[in-house]
Amino acid sequence: MVSCPICGKRVRDNLINQHIDSDCSSGIESDPPPSTAPIFRTPAPKREPFFASSQPFSTAPETPTNSKKRPSEAEERDGVAIKQNGIQADTHPPQPKKIKTNAFEKAAPLAERMRPKSLDEVCGQDLVGPNGVLRGLIEADRVPSMILWGHAGTGKTTIARLVANQVNARFVEINSTSSGVAECKKIFAEAKAELGLTGRKTIIFCDEIHRFSKSQQDVFLGPVEAGHVTLIGATTENPSFKVQNALLSRCRTFTLSKLIDADVTTILERALEQSKETYNPDTTLVNTELLNYLASFSDGDARTALNLLELAMELSTRPNMDLNNLKSSLTKTLVYDRAGDQHYDTISAFHKSVRGSNPDAALYYLARMIQSGEDALYIARRMVVMASEDIGLADNTMLSLATATYSACEKIGLPECRINLAHCAVALCQAPKSTRAYRGLGNAMSALREPGIAGLPIPIHLRNAPTRMMKEMGYGKEYKYNPNYVDGKVKQDYLPEKLIGRTFLEDRDLGTEIDPDLGEEVVQNEDDEEEEAKTVVKGEPVADASVPDPVDEKHFQMQQSTKHIAVDDRSRADGDTESPEPKLPAEEEVGDKDDTEDEEDQALPLSSQTEPPAEWQ
Repeated sequence: MVSCPICGKRVRDNLINQHIDSDCSSGIESDPPPSTAPIFRTPAPKREPFFASSQPFSTAPETPTNSKKRPSEAEERDGVAIKQNGIQADTHPPQPKKIKTNAFEKAAPLAERMRPKSLDEVCGQDLVGPNGVLRGLIEADRVPSMILWGHAGTGKTTIARLVANQVNARFVEINSTSSGVAECKKIFAEAKAELGLTGRKTIIFCDEIHRFSKSQQDVFLGPVEAGHVTLIGATTENPSFKVQNALLSRCRTFTLSKLIDADVTTILERALEQSKETYNPDTTLVNTELLNYLASFSDGDARTALNLLELAMELSTRPNMDLNNLKSSLTKTLVYDRAGDQHYDTISAFHKSVRGSNPDAALYYLARMIQSGEDALYIARRMVVMASEDIGLADNTMLSLATATYSACEKIGLPECRINLAHCAVALCQAPKSTRAYRGLGNAMSALREPGIAGLPIPIHLRNAPTRMMKEMGYGKEYKYNPNYVDGKVKQDYLPEKLIGRTFLEDRDLGTEIDPDLGEEVVQNEDDEEEEAKTVVKGEPVADASVPDPVDEKHFQMQQSTKHIAVDDRSRADGDTESPEPKLPAEEEVGDKDDTEDEEDQALPLSSQTEPPAEWQ
């Protein structure tokens, strides 16, 4: 007689295979023995009463000395007392084992000891709440392969372990940093064998699955698709970037929300209540105010909050410790992954703040990146792009400033070059904005996607003619070299024939849409346009009417100099030649300089003007 590994009922040896094949419905012994312990586990000297007895095997009593059996984990947890032959079984493990277990628990950090034991204890995640989608799948015993995506300390590992406890499945936990392909294949083989023999599924929890390479992730495809294993992967990175598409399509992605301060405070209060006997903290310091401070300081990371609480309880017992010193002793490393979503989200927010002319937000995100160790050259490169993309033709000097900032970061480096970065960021925010060039390029790129546009022939007079054969073919023959003509104006086509008359560069610097959230502000701004022109810009000094404007003052001096010249000319006309003729500086000469230059250019013969080499034409 043996016990069925599936249903636990007694079945004859020769009928066990038939019993399993019939879904545990046949071959069951009608009169099972009172003890569930198999007889083959009884020591050999104690088997003599069995052979000497005339009773059938199913009714053979066991000796009292061997009636004790170790209770199951469920019986130990529930405190169930088992009586066999009038003797109460010992439901507690041996004393040495208990000491060893307590030692491991004591060595574990507070965050590990405070892991929820049931789904009801999980805080802040609606997925496993009373009406949660994931909880419904767990209760229906239909747990699919899934990817749990969320920030650190949101409960990914805890939920995976609770899922394995809730459903009757074998749970195997691996880590991508220490497990390889060979170990995974071994687990898959064991899971397939157990599924075929006992019908029990295997849940594989892979922490930090994004650290597996794409080729390593391919190992999971076959077992997951066949249903031999149920994969639960946990990642803090965006799975659409870090998990292979083939594996991602075979799993459901659940996003764990970031814990709010109230949820973290609830977790801390529960941990403080259960840890008072262990740490005996000073309750005047470790109070509600400190818990709220830790909840806000942890930024939604329950693990960080619990670790800080553990440190606070230990420090609170030191002499001369007050609340301010306790808070200053609690430090937290700023979470910032230079290769993950945090990296791209922060630089995106910085760029959009500059585009929106909000220097306060731009400085905030710039400070976050610098504090987190972001590469200064990366920030400077993005500002070079902003100078052309967002400011563009409205202020061409911003591109020079951005490139100078990049050069300063190369030569100086952090921490000093943070000042150069701030200088450039604020200047970009306050500069006028124009996307004409950027949108014009976009219009041209869009035209190339139209059928037949990308391959249009280039006009023959615009083609290069470096060889004699090309010149004989007419390449560049009718090209009109613009500098040879007045004002550089000629009648000449530059676009292919099919695109003649089409424009890509728009006349406006910005768009024409009006944000409805602005409401009456737009109308008010249009009505008060003249008054706004006189409004003092924040940060600029108020103009004093008594102080002459530098530009007006220079113009006044030029007028006075002109009058002085006229007086001298009249004096010389009257015969007064003692005073020499004053010579004005080049920048103060009266007259239209541009007109003079144009007249000189027109007076020059064409032969005297420098013409570029033929290969440039």
